[in-house]
Amino acid sequence: MSSAPIVVHSISGVVGGRRVTAYGRVLGWASSDPDLVGFLRRTGLTDPETLLDGPAWVEWRRDGPHQWTAA
Repeated sequence: MSSAPIVVHSISGVVGGRRVTAYGRVLGWASSDPDLVGFLRRTGLTDPETLLDGPAWVEWRRDGPHQWTAA
């Protein structure tokens, strides 16, 4: 398990999309990169687009990065 402050959890087969947490606090359910960027921007991060592929910032659990629907 990483120590990244932002976690994009595995894809939900029930509600679709992925739960997003920051420091253990639920930010919401994202169904696209723009949704995720919006959540991160609301937390006060500037240029969140540049953080999505940074493992020090974002941990993508189980499913691949930028994957929003089950294959």
